[in-house]
Amino acid sequence: MLLLAVAGVVGFVHVTSEMLEGEAAGPDRFILLALRTPGHPETPIGPAWLLQSAMDVSALGGFTFIWLFTLATLGFLLLIRRWAAAGVFFVAIAGASALNAVLKFGLHRARPEVVPHLAEVSNASFPSGHAMISAATYMTVGALLAQTQPSPLVRTYLVSLFVVLALMIGVSRLYLGVHWPSDVLAGWFLGGAWALLFWTIARHAERTMGVGPTEPGTSVEVN
Repeated sequence: MLLLAVAGVVGFVHVTSEMLEGEAAGPDRFILLALRTPGHPETPIGPAWLLQSAMDVSALGGFTFIWLFTLATLGFLLLIRRWAAAGVFFVAIAGASALNAVLKFGLHRARPEVVPHLAEVSNASFPSGHAMISAATYMTVGALLAQTQPSPLVRTYLVSLFVVLALMIGVSRLYLGVHWPSDVLAGWFLGGAWALLFWTIARHAERTMGVGPTEPGTSVEVN
């Protein structure tokens, strides 16, 4: 898991370097224009309902929903007495939010103007907060839930479900024209690495405290 987290950080650094050197400009512009009707950049491709769906999916990565989901998850973890996981999860999401704000402020990349925005935005563009924070949040939750399941099939399903959700949120930001593709890719890399890192920390903390869920294939001695 730590090696995958390192790979995610390396991916983020590479995308950031490409963005700063201007190498990402061509592909970024091509992808955004490909998502709009030729000759009518204000109109996204696809049926009319797809725009509303993109807005709905995008909202799942917004500040309000992410923190409502975070608080609900914290409540659940506290109710089942997973104190270490709850503490690490809160630090992970708060830290991801703070890190994203610092990166946006430091890199201060302008939002794309090649196509009209189909959603309201106000802050800097890189990295995508929706992509990064949703990946950090949903992938951490997926890993924590999967850890409680003995079935490999169920564990794979849970992790895959939340990974796909994070990917859909990032794609929705491209469809709405409010982020460059490199913004979203960098957000996925860093958010995924962040989730893997803090899930590993949570797992280690629970093992140290002896309060984590029973590992698949082990037995619990009852006195």
